[in-house]
This record gives sequence, C-alpha cells and structure tokens, in this order.
Amino acid sequence: MSERRGENARGTGSTGEAHARAPHPPPPSHAPVHLPKIMGRTARRPVAEQKEDTASVKSDQTKKKSTMSAPYMVDQEIRPLLDPAITQRWMDKFATDTSGKFVAEYVWIDGTGEMLRCKARTMPKTGKAPKLSDMALWQFDGSSTGQAPGYDSEVTLVPRAMFRDPFRGPADVIVLCDCYEPAKVMSDGSVQKMRPIPSNTRAPCAEVMKKVAAEEPWFGIEQEYTLLNATTKWPLGWPKNGYPAPQGPYYCSVGSGVAIARDVCEVHYRACMYAGLNISGINGEVLPSQWEYQIGPCTGIDAGDHMWMSRFIMHKVCEIFGVECTFDPKPIPGDWNGSGGHCNFSTKSTRTPPNGWKVIQEHCEKLRKRHHTHIINYGAGNEKRLTGTHETSGMDDFSWGVADRGCSIRVGRNIPIEKCGYYEDRRPASNLDPYVVCRLMCETTLLDVTEDE
Repeated sequence: MSERRGENARGTGSTGEAHARAPHPPPPSHAPVHLPKIMGRTARRPVAEQKEDTASVKSDQTKKKSTMSAPYMVDQEIRPLLDPAITQRWMDKFATDTSGKFVAEYVWIDGTGEMLRCKARTMPKTGKAPKLSDMALWQFDGSSTGQAPGYDSEVTLVPRAMFRDPFRGPADVIVLCDCYEPAKVMSDGSVQKMRPIPSNTRAPCAEVMKKVAAEEPWFGIEQEYTLLNATTKWPLGWPKNGYPAPQGPYYCSVGSGVAIARDVCEVHYRACMYAGLNISGINGEVLPSQWEYQIGPCTGIDAGDHMWMSRFIMHKVCEIFGVECTFDPKPIPGDWNGSGGHCNFSTKSTRTPPNGWKVIQEHCEKLRKRHHTHIINYGAGNEKRLTGTHETSGMDDFSWGVADRGCSIRVGRNIPIEKCGYYEDRRPASNLDPYVVCRLMCETTLLDVTEDE
C-alpha cells in the first residue's frame, strides 16, 4: 500500500549520518524554484526561500515597529480564524430541535474534475427515514464552477447516493450527485432530454458497470494524501526553513515527531464510518505528514461513490482543523515519496479457484495492450511520481509480477498458491478519478476493449 522501496524510502547510513546529511537543502532564493501544485494551484514558497526578497523589509522593521503581519505564519501552531467552541455550542443546542425539518447537503464534482462543491437545502421530516428517492433534482450556477457558459448557466444535480451527515444532526444527510444539462426546448420546437455534461465521469462508469454486473467487480482503492499548513502550503510538522530527517521512521509510525497530525486521520476515519462509507483501514505513510486510508471492497459504481464522498468528508474535517489536504501525486519534489491511489481489483472469475489465477494472468496481458490509455487517465502530474523509483514503475513501460511493488501490476504472493484472488494496479495517482479508473479496468479486462483512446 506504500511506495517505500529501497534506499530512497528508508534512508542510508546511521541515524547520525542521516541527520548530518541534508537530503534537500533549501534552494537559494535566486535559483529557479519548482513549486508543487496543490489542487491545481501553485503552492507558496517556504519563508527560507524568500530571505533576499524580504531583506529590505526586515531592515526597515528594525527602525520602527510595523503593524503588518508576516506574509504567512511560519510556525506549526494552527490558529483557526473563528472559535470552533462557539460553533459547537450552538450546533449542540439545535441538534435535536429543528422544527420538524432536516438538512440535505448536495455534493458534486466541479469542472476541474478534482474539486468538490456543496450546498444545503432544508427538507420536512415525514416520520420515516429519508430515502434517496425523496431527494429532488436541484440546479446550480455552472458558470461559477467551470461547467457551463454564462449565457446558459444552469446545471442539474441528480442525486445518486446518500449518506449520514457526520457534521450535523442525527437526521441530516449528505447526497452525492452527478451533473446534467437540463432538458430544453430546441429551435425546431423539439425537447432535448436531460443529458450528462462533459465533465460527468460517473455516467459512463455506471453504464459499464451495468454491462459487467454478472462478474461482480470488486474494487479496493488506497487513497494516499498529505496534510499541509493551509497558509504556507508546507507539510505539517516540517521545519520552518527546511526539511525533516530522511524517510524511514514515518511509515506506520507511532509517537510524536513521526506520526504527524494523527488527529485528522482518526477523526476522518470515524466520520466515514458514521456516514456509512465502506472504509476498511488507515495507516501512516512514508513521507512525513502523509497518510493513507482504504475504501472498499466495493462492488461496481459504489467504489467511485464512496471514494468521492470520503474525499468530501476529508476536506470538511481539514476545514475544522484549519489545515489543508492535498491529493497531489508529488507534493514535495526531490527524494521524497509521492502519493498513489492504488486500485485493487477482482471479479467473480478471479476469485474462483482453480482457474482464478489463470484469469488474473489473462487480465494482466489485456492491461499490457492498453497501457497507454490507462496511464494518461490515471491522474494529472502522475509522471512526477511514476519514475521507476520509490517503489513505482515507469510511465512508459508495463510490467506485472508476484509481490513486486516496482511493477505496474502487483499480484499477491499467496495468489499462485490459492489459485484465485485479486491483483493491485499500482499506476493510479492519488488524484485519480475513481469513476474513470474503475471504468477502464472493467472495459479492458471484462469487455475486451483494446483501442487506444
């Protein structure tokens, strides 16, 4: 589940040598700096990289007291803009008395294909638990989310999955939706039916899952992520002006200084379970301040629905803590691990002995023939991560092997013995679209689609 292979992941030499040897000295301020992308935005530089830029300002500040704050906070103390205790006081007060109403939070993926949007509506209680069929269609301004032009801005939200809301009252729900062009009257008087907008990746995935339902495809997706200071965009717990000790002690770690911001991971874990998501575990990862959780096993379209909802819950948890979660596949350049979204996959045929092992080998050869199509759809910036180091395969070459985390596809050591089971596609990045990845896996292995897209 982790990309932690060889010396790059574990460090070399003694502990003293590791600390004495700075693996990534901060670049001088006059050198070109390549900044990580955070959700499509360029991260700010650490303060150490701006010394020359601020030298004159510091000189002036020694002469007179300035009322201006620093460009951004450089310590690791998280200071929320608002007092969460006040919010909690009033939320607790109103949690059980909402005048016979409940809240439905509608959530959807915006035009970036990575960010999530949401808005809430009030609904009357009926004396029965709300069902997905009770949730009406709803519109929003698609011109403000990159999903429609201003002259024809309405986009329709179609409810697809419903979960308990871990942030509001016990009767409240979160509704995951996908996006459609509303029905409209055309110039010839005909009525065009509602249809998916171009950025709706759920609709084609759902169609494929219907076709392969008899094979009962199961997915388990490993979501790696990194926690950042929301102001500096630098990983939590990292030194103000540099880098921590090399990788090695952080994976599945316990203790202060190595297990950084566990609170976020644990609260998210419990919130997902409360919501009804099929979250199967968590662990600390190789990069300090990097964590992982696993969604699945889920059947068919549920894998994408549960993964996207888990990301929504993660962002809301981070909002409460005043930190930022990035799914960037290479949040920190250099000799640091990237973040993956490994996809574990099985079908009824692969899970059935004694032919399951043979079917897995056939799947691998089908995936080899369509490698290019998969790789270009497995997450933006994945080329920074799939370098053939840090326990990854290369972008251009396909490989599979038993117990080999340096391959594109890893098969478990027990599979050839038990003659059945699952395999792991290690190519997807942490910012994968699970609808796209799950659709491609089924198209290639079950529908025998071979053309390069």
